[in-house]
Amino acid sequence: MKVKGMKLFKKGFRAYYLLVVSVVLLTILIQSLTQYTLSEQRSTALVVNLAGRQRMLSQRLLNELYSCRFHNCDYAEMKLTLTKLYQMNGILQEGSVGLKILPLEDPEILREFNRLEPHVEWLYSELRDFKSFDTINFSDVRYRVDRFLVIMDGIVNMFQRKSEKGIRTMMVVELELAIFSILIILFEFLFIVNPIINRILDQKKKLSEIAWHQSHVFSSHMKNISDLQYVLKVEKNQERQKEIYGFISEELDHLKTVSDNMVKSLENTTKQEKPHHFILRKVEHLLDKYKPSGKEKETIDDDTVHSVKL
Repeated sequence: MKVKGMKLFKKGFRAYYLLVVSVVLLTILIQSLTQYTLSEQRSTALVVNLAGRQRMLSQRLLNELYSCRFHNCDYAEMKLTLTKLYQMNGILQEGSVGLKILPLEDPEILREFNRLEPHVEWLYSELRDFKSFDTINFSDVRYRVDRFLVIMDGIVNMFQRKSEKGIRTMMVVELELAIFSILIILFEFLFIVNPIINRILDQKKKLSEIAWHQSHVFSSHMKNISDLQYVLKVEKNQERQKEIYGFISEELDHLKTVSDNMVKSLENTTKQEKPHHFILRKVEHLLDKYKPSGKEKETIDDDTVHSVKL
């Protein structure tokens, strides 16, 4: 049957392409989540390092003050250490575009920074003027630094726990997506690839039957026709010739019957209902729902959907 219009994909292959696209999209999604996780971990690791550096800066600040009180004073180093300590305290809370640090949103960690804030402000206000180094109480500075260290230790531990929790969450999500991908691949193999293989095997079996018919039945009838043709050439009796013509006609009828049986055998294989056809029909129905209307579709014997002009 001749059908006008552009030929579309076969139903089975349309479903197959849909499943392949879904696997590709899942792979892209998994890779995107992995890259996002790595980016988050790099940012968290940087925050943890900077928070740990704050502890080192507070110790250096105390050492520099001690040097200024009892030894040679390096005012520039003292000022630089104090400025870094103060600025980094704000960056850890408000974030930084240059360092790719997002603003802090965890309420528990923010509460700890609020506890830390008075000690940072006191150190910055008391030590930013080098003229006050000789009059400032060293015990007060040590107390503020000690409190700073204790609170900052807790903040660093919170950042680490937050990072570990994020890693576990992303591992669970990636595992779920991987399992889902495997299920889709299994679904594709069971309902698309395996039925196609079975259909090919069925066709091979039918072709083997046709080859057997051609090698035995066809050859038998053709031999009979050949023998009758030879007898017809040597036979002079017209009555006998008419009888031979009748035999040849019978042999031709037998050949036509054998040919019709072979065609029916192929048609039965093509039209045989398979378990996966129900799934394919559901998928086809879903695809057709989102396909623009305007043309009628007609399914013909080759299991292909074609477009026909109205």
